[in-house]
Amino acid sequence: MPSPIEDYALIGDCLTTALVSRDGSIDWLCWPTFDSDACFAALLGTPEHGRWKIAPKSEAFSVKRGYRDGTLILETTFSCENGTCTLIDFMPPRGEASDIVRIVRGDAGVVDMRMELLLRFGSGANVPWVRRLDDGTLQAVAGPDMVVLRSNVEMHGEGMTTVSDFQVHEGQTFHYVMTYDPSHLPVPEAIDIEIALEETESFWTEWSSRCNFKGKHRDFIQRSLITLKAMTYAPTGGIVAAPTTSLPEKIGGARNWDYRFCWLRDATFTLLALIDSGYVEEAVAWHEWLLRSVAGAPADMQIMYSITGARRLLEWQADWLPGYEDSKPVRFGNAAHAQLQLDVYGELMDAFHQARVHKIQLNGETWPVELALLEHLAKVWSEPDCGIWERRDVPRHYVFSKAMCWVAFDRAVLAVEKFGRKGPVEEWRVLRDLIHNDICANGFDAQENTFVESYGSKMLDASLLLLPAVGFLKPDDPRVLGTIAAIEQRMMPDGFVLRHDPQEVHNDETQPIEGAFLACTLWLADVYVLLGRVDDARELYLRVHGIANDVGLLSEEYDPGLRRQTGNFPQALTHIAMVNTAQNIFAALHPDKPAVQRAKKN
Repeated sequence: MPSPIEDYALIGDCLTTALVSRDGSIDWLCWPTFDSDACFAALLGTPEHGRWKIAPKSEAFSVKRGYRDGTLILETTFSCENGTCTLIDFMPPRGEASDIVRIVRGDAGVVDMRMELLLRFGSGANVPWVRRLDDGTLQAVAGPDMVVLRSNVEMHGEGMTTVSDFQVHEGQTFHYVMTYDPSHLPVPEAIDIEIALEETESFWTEWSSRCNFKGKHRDFIQRSLITLKAMTYAPTGGIVAAPTTSLPEKIGGARNWDYRFCWLRDATFTLLALIDSGYVEEAVAWHEWLLRSVAGAPADMQIMYSITGARRLLEWQADWLPGYEDSKPVRFGNAAHAQLQLDVYGELMDAFHQARVHKIQLNGETWPVELALLEHLAKVWSEPDCGIWERRDVPRHYVFSKAMCWVAFDRAVLAVEKFGRKGPVEEWRVLRDLIHNDICANGFDAQENTFVESYGSKMLDASLLLLPAVGFLKPDDPRVLGTIAAIEQRMMPDGFVLRHDPQEVHNDETQPIEGAFLACTLWLADVYVLLGRVDDARELYLRVHGIANDVGLLSEEYDPGLRRQTGNFPQALTHIAMVNTAQNIFAALHPDKPAVQRAKKN
């Protein structure tokens, strides 16, 4: 059985990432990129589906681990009866052939160690052909994939597994370097391990030093930003929602989705987190990825794209994988890419707007694209859609979707009024007011004094917390206050905000359908900041902060009953929300500092 989700750490090279458990096992790695097939898929199955473990032979050992300050270099220290050693894991971000470097360093006494490697290409389905080259390098090939493994430790085969048994004494160092390249290319050359470690540390320390957050939890916010950088595909600037697929929203359930893609819904949150933390270059790269990905007919715009901007993300099931703790099915690809989600038009327009506000210099002009999007949105805003949470049942008139249509035309008006763009501004003002009135008439329950999930519904939805943040209504509007009070009363049973109203019964699941959604909890904290309830905001922020794992990582959701992180891990939206909420609280406590709240920057 794989480790608990929160027991994993992340390493990466800005091309892909790997998850390393507390006991030194790499249980998940998609190679050579985030959306490739996995060569280690034990996370969604058993060791036989691929893993790479380096750990003491003894079952009696304690573990202490952490990242080197400001880096993505993971150090796991094993303490045994007769000695202590440290496993150093990292992936050099060299932008060429991708490597994983694993160094075992003897710290005290002597430790008996064992290395076990099970390579399984095709996400656990394919056993490669392994041969030893003249220089002792192991080469594993299966179809288009090739991996080579070099070590100063003797290796041999046991069944379908490559193993090493060795002792590490104080002062000794042993290493393993695994490199990926396409199988039709020559065997990649060996790298210099000491230089690779030095350059990797320099890369991350230089990058993380640009973090400008000055608050109490700077190290934690810096770690969230490093995590976000690690989930960035450097060649294009695309940022994946998570580097994993099918980690369950409820342990043992069927709500298991592939998050190794880039969502437009995260556009503005991401842009603000990067800009306000001092990472303008990354913000520009993300913005330009957005512009390239949505290029084409506005009617064809999707809610998500691949890291390169590809559109066809066909969903299929890997029946040979039993799933994380028997959570089935295991899905690759995401059928939601073909859904109509009207909120993405507003999200994109707001991202373009924020770029103008922050004077982001782009390589291309976005206004022609914006005009085309607005022309199309004027025709379709009144249609039902699948909503921000990608419901796979009958389309509805979701309040948040409609509100983001309002955002699109509001930002268009601001583009004319504040930035001198040319367009049919009177038409946009009329549409803006029409949508606003439509939402207030059909999406507000006057009897309960709250906005609702969708027109005609009695259910709540955590996305309603964003209405004041996007400027749809002022935070102290009685209708907003009523909505906040209803969410506090009905959607926070354990102190964390649920994404869906617990009174609602979904067609595909019985209750409860999932854990608390961590980004939504932080959205409520942001509303508290807007209302001047800074102490309440800090309490919520610290509640989420408190469930991060020992190396500062957070998943999509949290199950308060099991006290476990759930959903895909680590989750970009959660870490982005942590950054933005921390910035907002800090700005509220230091009024001379700017805040990232959207409503404050319109």
